[in-house]
Amino acid sequence: MTDNTQRPDSGPISSTPELPTQYTPAEVEGELYERWVERGYFEADTKSDKPPYTIVIPPPNVTGSLHLGHAFQHTLMDALTRRKRMQGFEALWLPGMDHAGIATQNRVEQQLAEEGKSRHDVGREEFVARTWRWKEEYGGRILGQMRRLGDGVDWSRERFTMDEGLSQAVQTIFKKLYDDELIYRAERIINWCPRCMTAISDIEVDYQDDDGELVSLRYGDGEDSVVVATTRVETMLGDTAVAVHPDDARYAHLIGRRIKLPLTDRTIPVVADAHVDPEFGTGAVKVTPAHDPNDFAIGRRHSLESLTIMDERAVITVPGPFQGLDRFEARSAIVEALREQGRVVAEKRPYVHSVGHCSRCKTTVEPRLSLQWWVRVEPLARAAGDAVRDGRVKIHPADMEKRYFDWVDNMHDWCISRQLWWGHRIPVWYGPNGEQVCVGPDEQPPSGEGWTQDSDVLDTWFSSALWPFSTLGWPEQTPDLAKFYPTDVLLTGHDIIFFWVARMMMFGLYAMDGTPPFHTIALTGLVRDEHGKKMSKSFGNVVDPLTWMDAYGSDAVRFTLARGANPGADVPIGEDWVQASRNFANKIWNATRFALMNGATVTGPLPAPEEMSAADRWVLSRLNTVVAEIDALYDDYQFAKLSDALYHFAWDEVFDWYVELSKTTFLKGGDPARVSGRVLGEVLDVTLRLLHPIVPFVTETLWTTLTGRETVVTAAWPADSGFRDAAAEAEIAEVQRLVTEVRRFRSDQGLQPGQKVPAELSLTGTLLAPHEDAIRQLLRLQPAGDGFHATATLPVGAARVALDLSGAIDVAAERKRLTKDLAAAEKEKQQAERKLGNEAFLGKAPEKVVQGIRTRLAAADEDIARITAQLAALPAA
Repeated sequence: MTDNTQRPDSGPISSTPELPTQYTPAEVEGELYERWVERGYFEADTKSDKPPYTIVIPPPNVTGSLHLGHAFQHTLMDALTRRKRMQGFEALWLPGMDHAGIATQNRVEQQLAEEGKSRHDVGREEFVARTWRWKEEYGGRILGQMRRLGDGVDWSRERFTMDEGLSQAVQTIFKKLYDDELIYRAERIINWCPRCMTAISDIEVDYQDDDGELVSLRYGDGEDSVVVATTRVETMLGDTAVAVHPDDARYAHLIGRRIKLPLTDRTIPVVADAHVDPEFGTGAVKVTPAHDPNDFAIGRRHSLESLTIMDERAVITVPGPFQGLDRFEARSAIVEALREQGRVVAEKRPYVHSVGHCSRCKTTVEPRLSLQWWVRVEPLARAAGDAVRDGRVKIHPADMEKRYFDWVDNMHDWCISRQLWWGHRIPVWYGPNGEQVCVGPDEQPPSGEGWTQDSDVLDTWFSSALWPFSTLGWPEQTPDLAKFYPTDVLLTGHDIIFFWVARMMMFGLYAMDGTPPFHTIALTGLVRDEHGKKMSKSFGNVVDPLTWMDAYGSDAVRFTLARGANPGADVPIGEDWVQASRNFANKIWNATRFALMNGATVTGPLPAPEEMSAADRWVLSRLNTVVAEIDALYDDYQFAKLSDALYHFAWDEVFDWYVELSKTTFLKGGDPARVSGRVLGEVLDVTLRLLHPIVPFVTETLWTTLTGRETVVTAAWPADSGFRDAAAEAEIAEVQRLVTEVRRFRSDQGLQPGQKVPAELSLTGTLLAPHEDAIRQLLRLQPAGDGFHATATLPVGAARVALDLSGAIDVAAERKRLTKDLAAAEKEKQQAERKLGNEAFLGKAPEKVVQGIRTRLAAADEDIARITAQLAALPAA
């Protein structure tokens, strides 16, 4: 009925031990994981003739620890690779870490500061050596945490972005890009972090609204004066022009003339530039080419001088009274000096405006003219866009394509140099006579007096962009590269489309002769708290996933995260939901214990359908439907829907219905019990295999116990056999309908779930007749004995259930309670009808409000009908 074929490597059948009464994750998870690793279940074989399936892990920072975002994405990647491994693919999930240039260097510099030293005190060589030692001692904590989560990665292939092979890849592609004139060195305005003391890229700048000040200043005197406004008054020391629109009649007489720059002994020209918006402010703007990207462009167009007025720490370097002041100190001092000269025309504070901050240390970024290395991205970005447009790469969900195209179609040249010591040093040497030589990995750098290597290192994202192919051995043509490239899917958050995804696309297509690095980009949302709020230390809502793993087990955390994973959408998560997932694991455990105690087996073929009960055929029919549904949802990356489908099938249909319906069969014994035992074994076997990729620990324990085999990790993934039984499904649907209706009535009458009640069942001639024993068991209905008096009769389709509630409930108290509820429902109905009958109200009220009242009226009508029926069903006083 289902494909229960086992893969040869899933292990031999052994004796079946008993399960403990309770599942304790902490007692099994660590031991199980180490056994999986020791037996090599996660190691991919390059020589295998199986089709490959490859995912490379988004490399976490060597400085990092596992947060919920990691746990979320790792759960989904693990689910994908575990399923493919079970489907017979040679699955490789490749792990590794990123060297995290700025973050790691900051950690080591903090250590040095505790010793009263700076990196310059120990020198570059010793600093880099200390950083490697730090990495070996403290880095990689997250790798152990990945084991706790159950990541089925191939640890034998673990990589690090600064290991020897990846460093060779970095040097190789730099040389190739350099020779193809796609890397160049130039002075440009860059984002400079005075705290990290390095350039950072546009996408490493976080913008936020800050309270600042807008100061209007008068430059020049009399008719030769103009008013400009700025939020960064200190930059006026580097002004080399004032710009106005060429068609602005107000300033036509000033264009081409020079005016006095306050607080200096310089005069600056007034230039005409179409960039200026005459409608904004005074229509005149100060131009500081060395400290503003727009001003830099104006300066280029008008051949203006670029004056750098700050050093790397954002301290003023211009000789005079402000020299040595921090930029913010200088801002206040300069405003005061201009005020004393009568140059301040207006001041507005607070003035809320968008200000860039370093994404790592939150320091206000300073635009700064600097000589840096750049990637000429236009042809690379065009290729990255084309690969998605022509279908070679799919983005999932498809509505995320727009964000991708918005970035790659409008990408600026990429500043790749960083003023750090930890990282891949730029492989360019400078000679004593202005020579510049780029050196490949197999080439000797120039030697002799006066030759020096560029002191900068490459942006961390430069090496990360090579990750899908450098980790497989590129630039060497290795067996791994031939077998596992291109990778199948990149699963990552939509927040790093710009940082990482687009750059991997650019470099993968460039280095691998037009072959993209992955077939599919599956984008996820971000994990948020249970109220949908961003997790932040400042909000106090950050959760350490290890805390939840300790309390509820790794499977509970994994299932909760997967159940919230709708494509591209953010994932709210709260502890209550993790507890619910723990309860689900316990439910699976208890159901399997019940099955084992009642003779459930997986040995031998399934009985023929004619030997089975309707419940047996129903559950197998539903099982095959669910197998097909889960496969389709996996292929569409619908983790939330497939997790929900598995949850409801396992809990609602298997445990709450099939197991309960089978209890009377098991009690009676004989051939029906043997048949149902084989069916129950089959259903649990398949269900556990379907669940395994998401909840690997509890399913491994239960499946190996149920089947006696070595591991579910390499067992065959279930296949839909095509078996369906519409008649059995209709029959059990009738049972469910009757049981549900009577349960609802019992609840309405205030009966306790376990309270037994005498009843007569009229089931003759209906599909329900064969199920009377099971129905009585499910509904706690006793046979109608002597003195039976039907006080309530419930028609359900062609069946009738007569109940004797005398003595089971306090009729007078129940009638009083229902009468009170009926009065409240009738009052609610009257109020709603009064409002809906008021034309004046309907004419003024918003449609949403009116619709709400209509909904209340419908609910009141339903309540009245339900309560009236309950009152009628009560025994006579």
